[in-house]
Amino acid sequence: MNAIAPEAKQKYDLSFARFVRDNVDGGDKMNMCMQCGVCSGSCPIGNEMEHGPRKLFMMVRAGMKDAVLSSNSWANCVSCYNCVVRCPREVPVKYILHGLGRLAVDEGYVKSKELENTRFAKAFWWSVTKYGKTDERLVPSIYFFSGGIGEGFKRAMANQKVALGMIKGKRMHLGMPHKTKKQSELKAILAKAKEIQDRNAGDA
Repeated sequence: MNAIAPEAKQKYDLSFARFVRDNVDGGDKMNMCMQCGVCSGSCPIGNEMEHGPRKLFMMVRAGMKDAVLSSNSWANCVSCYNCVVRCPREVPVKYILHGLGRLAVDEGYVKSKELENTRFAKAFWWSVTKYGKTDERLVPSIYFFSGGIGEGFKRAMANQKVALGMIKGKRMHLGMPHKTKKQSELKAILAKAKEIQDRNAGDA
C-alpha cells in the first residue's frame, strides 16, 4: 500500500479564509467560487502569474497565507475585468486580487520589485489626477524620491543622460507642467470613477 504524502493529510486552516472574507474587498463572495477556472482561463497574462486566480482562491481556503501573500499574482493583474465579467458566479475576482495585494503590502510580504511597481503607480496616478496626463519630469522625480532623498539623487543622476536626450529630442519640455483642457471635466470623470468603484466595492 502506498504511503499518503504528509501534505495530503494536512487539514485546511479556515482562519485565513475567514480573515480574507471579513477584511478584503469582495472576500465575502469568495465562497461562491466553484473552481471552474474561467477566471484563470480568461486572464491575458495568467502565464505570468505564479498562481492563477482559481488556484490562489483554493490556497486561501487551504490557509496558505504565506504562499498567497508572497505571490506575484495580484501585482501582475492588469485590471482588464475579464475575470469579473465572465465569472458564472459573479465573484469579484479582480477586487479580491487587489485586496490581497493591499494586505500583502500592509503585512510586509511585498517583494522589492512589486513595491517598486506600487511606488511608480502612485507617482503616475498623482500626475494623471492632477494634470490629466503624465509629466515626464514629475512622475520619475516623485518615483525616484519616494525611496528617500539619497536614493532619489542617485537615480536622478543615473538617468541624467536619458533626460537630456529627451529634452534634445523634444520629448520633454522645460516649462510648467502641461494640463488637459477643461479640468472641470477631468475632475467630474475621476469623481464618477470613484463613485462606481465605491459602489462596486459595497456590492461585493
